[in-house]
Amino acid sequence: MTVAIVRYNAGNILSVINAVKRLGVEPVLTDDAATLRRADRVIFPGQGEARSAMRYLRERGLDAVLRSLTQPVLGICIGLQLLCRHTEENDTEGLGVFAERVRRFPATGKVPHVGWNTLDGTTGPLFDGLPETPYVYYLHSYYAETGPDTLATTEYLVPFSAALHRDNFFAVQFHPEKSGPVGETILRNFLNLFR
Repeated sequence: MTVAIVRYNAGNILSVINAVKRLGVEPVLTDDAATLRRADRVIFPGQGEARSAMRYLRERGLDAVLRSLTQPVLGICIGLQLLCRHTEENDTEGLGVFAERVRRFPATGKVPHVGWNTLDGTTGPLFDGLPETPYVYYLHSYYAETGPDTLATTEYLVPFSAALHRDNFFAVQFHPEKSGPVGETILRNFLNLFR
């Protein structure tokens, strides 16, 4: 199995690479369109700022490539946010795979949202083998609203989409690579999708 991890001017990529390696797969970090199209699985992870990340993707034509992928794709953290249609972070247009909008947490609480929280309403193969309300690790200041693509939710100041799904695209706001056995199960489930 070939797993491509999208390289696009974002942080926290090494943790994802190491998490995939622990599952027995040697991923390739790439911003090459042909390599992304050929991969069996594509992971779109990262931490960073939305506008500069989208600029990097557009300058290399990767925005169109990512939207056109037909194999399973997993967005993580800012990857989830950029797969949505719009984010309030610097008023940035996203890739539009998901209908949900991304908003900044209200200033009524501590932002960013950092630490462990529960997933609620988990459905679908990404969450096979997990307890009813598993704990996962978050680090984010923006969140996707709940909507038609919501696969699981978490509440911090407001309820938000912890996971999204449409067709072959999956995305999680939390960091599975930092979420212990629960995150490892989610990554393994992603690698085994549709097999």
